[in-house]
Amino acid sequence: MPENFLLSASESDGAIGATLNERMPDREALRLLLIGSRHGVVGTIQALHRLRFAEVGEWSPLLPGPSPGEVMSILTRSIALT
Repeated sequence: MPENFLLSASESDGAIGATLNERMPDREALRLLLIGSRHGVVGTIQALHRLRFAEVGEWSPLLPGPSPGEVMSILTRSIALT
């Protein structure tokens, strides 16, 4: 199932950072990964939205997590290099 996420993105995980760095060499791609119960992950995404950290739609669809009963979601952000 994680393959579906990679295929739905226009680039693979490593290529996203490389492409971003090529377009904006003064920026770095960071990925935030939430793993937990569906309730915990969705609740955290909503809490971060309320804090204006990230829009709900910026997170990946829920993916199966590494353990039974877990899901995960990924957010990619670009930050300035200092």
